[in-house]
Formats: sequence, C-alpha cells, structure tokens
Amino acid sequence: MAGLLAHAKAKLEAARVLLEARAPGDAASRAYYAAFHAVSAALLARGQAFSSHAQVLGAFNRDFVHAGTFPREFTAILARLFEDRQTGDYDPTASLDAGEAERDVQDAQRIVDAVAEHLGR
Repeated sequence: MAGLLAHAKAKLEAARVLLEARAPGDAASRAYYAAFHAVSAALLARGQAFSSHAQVLGAFNRDFVHAGTFPREFTAILARLFEDRQTGDYDPTASLDAGEAERDVQDAQRIVDAVAEHLGR
C-alpha cells in the first residue's frame, strides 16, 4: 500500500517534469498513472487487488465514491484521465494541449492527496 502511494507520487512528479518539457500527452499519461496507483493503494488497504484498469476504477467508484468516502466528481475525473492517457499513449492522430495536461496533473494531485489523507499518510 505504501509502495503504491509512493509510486503514485513519483508518477505525479514525472508528469510535472513532462509538462515543463512541453510533452503534454506524456504528462497526461503519467498523471493518469499517478491517480491509478493512488486508487489502487486505497483498494489494497481493503485487501482488494484487480488485474485490469477497468476493474480498479470500477471498484474504486463502487466502494469509495458511491459510498461517499471521496467526492462524486472523482468518477468523472478518473474517466477523463483514462481517456487522456489513451490519447497520449496510443493515438498519434490526436493531441492534448498544455492546458488539458495541466488540468490532468492538477486533478491527479487532488486524487493522490485525498487518498493519502484517507490512508493517514
């Protein structure tokens, strides 16, 4: 659990470096992974681990967002981060601009911070 949260923070730092390097697609990808590892840490704290991104996001939404532990907007944020990661990593015909990537990094930071607070770290 602590390792996943540390990994989330490292991905967030990488996202910031990539933003400064004017690589918004890569920054958005790292922002998604920061949030993904953070929510995975929250699930692992409950003894839950999953083999796919969809399962992780679905379980987090079901067990934490719908239960009121985290804000409802986290569902939409995680969906957007996932989509932006897909664009940044796999779609050479589309691009994210710096503003979109900056928003992704800020939202990933919110999720990482909220999970860290929830886990008491």
